[in-house]
Amino acid sequence: PFSPLRSAKLLRALVLSPMLLVAQSQAFQFTSRRWLNLQEYQSKKLMSDYGVRVQRFFVADSANEALQADKRLNAKEIVLKAQILAGGRGKGVFNSGLKGGLAEQMIGYNLATKQTPKGGVKVNKVIVAEALDIARETYLAILMDRSCNGPMLVGSPQGGVDIEELVASNPELIFKEQIGIFEGIKDSQAQRMAENLGFLGPLKNQAADQIKKLYNVFLKVDPSQVEVNPFSETPEGQVVCFDAKINFDDNAEFPQKNIFAMDNKSENEPIENEAARYDLKHIGLDGNIACFVNGAGLAMATCDIIFLNGGKPANFLDLGGSVKEAQVYQAFKLLTADPKVEFVIEKWKNVFKYNVAFNHSVHFCGGKKFELDFCLNFGTFLSVYKFI
Repeated sequence: PFSPLRSAKLLRALVLSPMLLVAQSQAFQFTSRRWLNLQEYQSKKLMSDYGVRVQRFFVADSANEALQADKRLNAKEIVLKAQILAGGRGKGVFNSGLKGGLAEQMIGYNLATKQTPKGGVKVNKVIVAEALDIARETYLAILMDRSCNGPMLVGSPQGGVDIEELVASNPELIFKEQIGIFEGIKDSQAQRMAENLGFLGPLKNQAADQIKKLYNVFLKVDPSQVEVNPFSETPEGQVVCFDAKINFDDNAEFPQKNIFAMDNKSENEPIENEAARYDLKHIGLDGNIACFVNGAGLAMATCDIIFLNGGKPANFLDLGGSVKEAQVYQAFKLLTADPKVEFVIEKWKNVFKYNVAFNHSVHFCGGKKFELDFCLNFGTFLSVYKFI
């Protein structure tokens, strides 16, 4: 339950603080972006098609297929990797009790990591790959950087770890190369990055060649990010991409229809798929305060302010700037169907007509039999309603 005093403090913070945070952003987002994150095996297949060196592998969706893949690889050792859209899989635990290794106890079971919901995510496929020894791990990524309005090559000699933690603890180990969008990556840039990552002797040229091939992938398939962690060397003197993540935003959907056809929504929560039908971005969280916001930056800032004031968001719901009337109604329908939700914060910035949101907010709530507190904040307009 929300006391009037606590609600007032929270609302004041929600009105003032997110605006300050959003104002610091260098970019102003008018439409929400929809993201496509490929599975590791899909990313590796794309990389391999452009000459990037990855482990030999097959994909299996049953224990029998995994056994057949093992025979086809004919390798001394193999490694099985669960295919879910979450990091930290190496430290994850299956609800079968397994920590990895046996296909029959991986496929069909949920894998929980620090990036999944508490119940984990069901594993439908595994990679069956040739096991290679790793002499040293590094980190490499190519991404679109708003600060330079173009591609940025980012690397670190410490790989195989969470890059966010590394940035916080050892920022001096992060190296960057700004790439001219028209000139492309230069040999000197690839060589310098390879050297900064610690590749020496003949490995330096080999690593630089792989870096250039990864940039070619970046150019050809229009992703927002290509990440390899770890980007490693083997005792035999080979530079290999042991993991792969390729992410896209909706700007790439038209030229990359074949890639977007790979989108597998089976891991999504039903509410996420329902939201996507109406061009809404919804991410479920564990709290009881629903956020209903236009603009990803404002939505994240609102979630932050809720946390800072002792609350817990129930979701991240972004409608973007080009909001249609039906979207507002459907967004309310999704939020109020969540049994965790006790309080709804509706916050908008000035990129569309506020009366659209207000009219449909009232239209949806009118005549409904539920008890919720609503905070409606449209620019400088703030009001609190209690619908019963």
